[in-house]
Amino acid sequence: MLKIRKASERGHFNHGWLDTYHSFSFGGYHDPAHMGFRALRVINEDQVAPGEGFGMHPHNDMEIVTLVLSGALEHKDSMGNGEVLKPGELQRMSAGTGILHSEFNPSKSEPVHLYQIWIKPDRKGLPPSYEQKAFDPAQRKNRLQLVAARGGPDGALAINQDAQLYLGALDKGSAATHKLESGRHAWLQVLKGSVEVGGETLSAGDAAGISEQREVELKARDAAEILLFDLS
Repeated sequence: MLKIRKASERGHFNHGWLDTYHSFSFGGYHDPAHMGFRALRVINEDQVAPGEGFGMHPHNDMEIVTLVLSGALEHKDSMGNGEVLKPGELQRMSAGTGILHSEFNPSKSEPVHLYQIWIKPDRKGLPPSYEQKAFDPAQRKNRLQLVAARGGPDGALAINQDAQLYLGALDKGSAATHKLESGRHAWLQVLKGSVEVGGETLSAGDAAGISEQREVELKARDAAEILLFDLS
């Protein structure tokens, strides 16, 4: 079963300094039909203007993964971490019992384009933690590269949930397949370009929830970058 979520159907707010799209209900956007997918709670696509950002604010009991597509994002938090996230890197913050952080675009001239994902943890009250890693782009060329999973296997970010996150960079006409174990589900988010899945063509910003299938077959209609979630 394939459930399409088109980019144009997402919640959208343009605050001038922030142009943001919400795949699921978030902030001032509420849609009872789109409250999340399995353990996925938030997928926000943001463009932040130069020199702008989010001041210190709290989170708790959420796994937060951030991916920058272009530009850079400066992170600071109450644990003393301070890093700049760039394309090719991913950041994971387990908010646990509580954390404060800020996110700013340090550039004076270029916007930052990013995705931020919230995943519900498998248990509450965990100690807060943070990590940031760069991943070799050659390892996702026309294939899927594991970038986050429970326990952080094979150098992936460690998240506290039975979920795996994969990045793929597909040349036009190339294909990739991901097998799903019985009872598992997938969420496909197209970051750039366009891909075909289940006879449907999805373009940048489009997504699909996939259930009751044993594999996800992807074919790039144009050069594409995708994010795939394998969820219990």
